[in-house]
Amino acid sequence: MSDVVIAGVGQIPVGEHWDVSLRSQAVRAVLAAIKDAGGLKPQAMYIGNLLAPTVSHQSNLGALLPDWSNLTGIEGITVEAAGASGGGAFRLGYLAVASGFVDTAVVVGVEKITDVVGPELERAIAESTDYDYELAQGLTLTAQAGLVMQLYLHQYKPPREAFAAFPMLAHENAVGNPFAMYRKPISQKAYDSAPMVSEPVNLMDMAPYADGAAAVVLTRRDLVPDSVSHPLVKVSGSSVASDTLALHDRSDPLAFDAARLSVEGACRQAGILPQDVDFFELTDAFSIYAVLSLEAAGFAPRGEGWKLGLDGTLRRDGKLPILTMGGFKARGNPLGAAGVYQIVEAALQLRGEAGSNQIPNARRALVQNLGGPASTAVAHVLERVNG
Repeated sequence: MSDVVIAGVGQIPVGEHWDVSLRSQAVRAVLAAIKDAGGLKPQAMYIGNLLAPTVSHQSNLGALLPDWSNLTGIEGITVEAAGASGGGAFRLGYLAVASGFVDTAVVVGVEKITDVVGPELERAIAESTDYDYELAQGLTLTAQAGLVMQLYLHQYKPPREAFAAFPMLAHENAVGNPFAMYRKPISQKAYDSAPMVSEPVNLMDMAPYADGAAAVVLTRRDLVPDSVSHPLVKVSGSSVASDTLALHDRSDPLAFDAARLSVEGACRQAGILPQDVDFFELTDAFSIYAVLSLEAAGFAPRGEGWKLGLDGTLRRDGKLPILTMGGFKARGNPLGAAGVYQIVEAALQLRGEAGSNQIPNARRALVQNLGGPASTAVAHVLERVNG
């Protein structure tokens, strides 16, 4: 298999883009990534998206988006894996280039949740659960997270207020990210007084759904134009794993087995241990999922992941920085696009272009994108290869 590098990245600010269509968001990110890649023309486009057919009433993005990006004629495929759609699209792009079937691929994640508002949106998102056994009974993604967090509090008995460390860290890091939705710190008091959305998950434990689009250009290292002056980022590990879709079918809902398997697979391919990375971009769609992701990756024993939020380990100057550009909680959660935003943010860190959020001497990153409560988990290891 060929070495695959990220030659270019592009993104638009995450937020509520009432006046910008789904296709316009995607095209802006794609053209920015191609420009950043020195004008490399892709032969394939892989699109991460969850809601377009139901919320935007638009299917077949694999034809629409290449057309509107002036790339008519290339291969175009949409990947849907709930909240892991962006990570899944990135993996397909990586496999296409690594296998030699295409020289250059562009991966774009796009979501426009503001095409509907209210309960209709919540129902559309909840269709990523098991319809017959969960959604039809009234269970939403937020309710799932509430059940998981309730079980964690019952089984391990951490102090409830300890979970505040994760949204507080995300908001602190988002201040320096010009593409983030909420660039304002929050306090422990604000967390403690936040209203419940699905007890014990409160408003600050849940990432806000948002519009957004992000893109990357993948190619072989020898095809990168000489005009590209920024450091390149190599994809050295890639893995995806799945778990039962219905939460009640799991013997241990707190194990996040798919998250563990995807990290193990990506690190095995890269020839490293998780502890060898300089930072970890995880999925904090809910605070409890950040805690369980840390435990699944082996950074903390079962039942003790919350402790990492209290001693500075996860800060940008700590031993294992996470959510370095605001994470899902403060950058915003554009669902099917979120996994590509994670890749873009990690690439900027590795290129030394993260501005005031820069992690000194960052050379290697672990990026994990979850769909639901780790029903699907996609993990990648990225490394800076020059400069």
